[in-house]
Amino acid sequence: MPTQTSTTYKWTEIEHLPEWDEEFYEVYTAKKFGKWVMMKTLKPELKEIPEYQAMLEREFEVRYNLAHSHIIMINDLEDVPGVGRCIITDDVYGDSLAKLIDKNEVTPDIVDKIAHDLVSAIDYVQTNHIVHSPIRCETVIFTEKIRNLKVIDVGFDQKNELAMADISDDIRAFGKVLSAALDACPERNVKYRAIADKCLSPSPYTSIGQLQMSIAGSSYKKFYISVITFLIFVIAILSLIIIFHP
Repeated sequence: MPTQTSTTYKWTEIEHLPEWDEEFYEVYTAKKFGKWVMMKTLKPELKEIPEYQAMLEREFEVRYNLAHSHIIMINDLEDVPGVGRCIITDDVYGDSLAKLIDKNEVTPDIVDKIAHDLVSAIDYVQTNHIVHSPIRCETVIFTEKIRNLKVIDVGFDQKNELAMADISDDIRAFGKVLSAALDACPERNVKYRAIADKCLSPSPYTSIGQLQMSIAGSSYKKFYISVITFLIFVIAILSLIIIFHP
């Protein structure tokens, strides 16, 4: 018989997060032995259907070994009293990009993290041939204090090789997310807007590598402009020194 510790103390403060629910899953936050975690479990109408039970198990197997700084980590698969069989993940306490857009809290720093950190996460997922649901503003999370980017719902199966359609879908999804962030940001970013438009155009980037090169190129241009501006400033100062102190 389960002990008081294993049934009551182990799981506390369980709360459903309906805004984070996925197509087949409900998402919860809870404390496991006093530590905050997140849980995803099949929706009630799917819990007893064998094919969806197998899908939950498969997602755990596929994602358990994924390790990337911008992808939420999976820790365990277990039965939680009152909830059911759950995939247990790290806690991601913060706001989705969708919520930041609604609250008018999208900053240039948020946009920059999408352009770099989200692409890095997508590249990792593609490198590991992970099949996943489309990345959306609702599945891109920014932690509460330092606004670190984390992607949830990043895989339910694994292939030997991804099809071009899978790669194209990721690029288009990224373009939609970046475009939404740019629309909500009070500061314009012409370079990122051009990249988002390219992702959504009839002739988009053909690979994540190509997309990354374009993003890196825009960053290098900013760096070179800053260096040139600094050098012009230094030359102007030196010229004044020479003129007034021959």
